[in-house]
Amino acid sequence: MLDVRKLVLLREVQLRGSISAAAQALSYSHSAVSQQLSALEAQAGVPLLEKVGRGVRLTNAGEELARHAEDIVVILERAESDLASSDTNVRGVLRLAAFTTVSRLLVPGVISRLHELHPQLDVRYRQVEPETGLRLLSSRRIDVLMVDTYPGTSHSTPPDLHAELLMEDPIRVYPPANSNAVRLEHLKRVRWVLEPGGTESNAWTRTICRQNGFEPDVAFESPDLLFHLRMVQAGVAAAFLPDLLVRGAGVDVASAALADLHHLRGISFVCRSGAERRPSVTACRAAFAQLLAN
Repeated sequence: MLDVRKLVLLREVQLRGSISAAAQALSYSHSAVSQQLSALEAQAGVPLLEKVGRGVRLTNAGEELARHAEDIVVILERAESDLASSDTNVRGVLRLAAFTTVSRLLVPGVISRLHELHPQLDVRYRQVEPETGLRLLSSRRIDVLMVDTYPGTSHSTPPDLHAELLMEDPIRVYPPANSNAVRLEHLKRVRWVLEPGGTESNAWTRTICRQNGFEPDVAFESPDLLFHLRMVQAGVAAAFLPDLLVRGAGVDVASAALADLHHLRGISFVCRSGAERRPSVTACRAAFAQLLAN
């Protein structure tokens, strides 16, 4: 019988595109992954990888086996969830990750609620950006993840993950404090603060500005949206800001934002496929949903 752990390694190579990326995602050495894959090839009796330049790619047989490996991982995840569901107590370790805004505004309350309702549940947390979090989740280094998705964009969610939209968060444009601007096109000559280049938010903001006839003068970049808000309040930059952050900072949304622009970003709860029924996962999802509803 083929070794499940080795099948998981093959699947990681398929997902990541290289042995090096798979090794990094799983915190293994390159040589360790190579040795395990060579052993899997010996078990399978057919070549699973072929050299391409300095790297490798899966053969047709390797691709087929990796697809079966994905199904096996989901089945095992569901089996573990069913076993955990037989226990009336929510217990064990839950590894949670979230992006900056949710981390700042919701995670403390979620952890407090989980500790109160489920004292035998040990919650561990780390702050990550969505793309990094999806890789950590697929490689089983975290258990649940909160992500945001901007209009017209979507994360490339692997098929082994299950995502559920918990809320749609309005995004509005904020001119610098004391600005006389009443429409987005009036902000073409002001400086902007955006999230770093390469992020969904950065690309989305630039697209919206271009659709309104100008290229934003991006003078400031930061992944911290609270910093963006403070730059707006200081009168030095314009920014697109979500209501969740603005209200959490105690600012009246209606009095500061321009009225002519209103979009929605999605905030989703993500876990591995098959783990949706795991008691610790359902408890965490319920805690986030309740806080977002309030």
